[in-house]
Amino acid sequence: MAKRNKIMSEEILDQFKYEIAEQLGIRNKIETQGWANMTSYECGKIGGKIGGAMVKVMIKNAEKYLMENGKL
Repeated sequence: MAKRNKIMSEEILDQFKYEIAEQLGIRNKIETQGWANMTSYECGKIGGKIGGAMVKVMIKNAEKYLMENGKL
């Protein structure tokens, strides 16, 4: 598997997923049945939300990280 240069940790990305799942009302299903038992539609709803407003938050955090580490 190729190594990725990560700006955000997997933990933070998972936190975003669970926050969105909570907003969509499917967090309980994820926690009780696991990600493997989620439908493509349900996962797509989460991905769609991440692709929307959450991208702005992620970009802001990435810019902050880069500025703090002298890369911007």
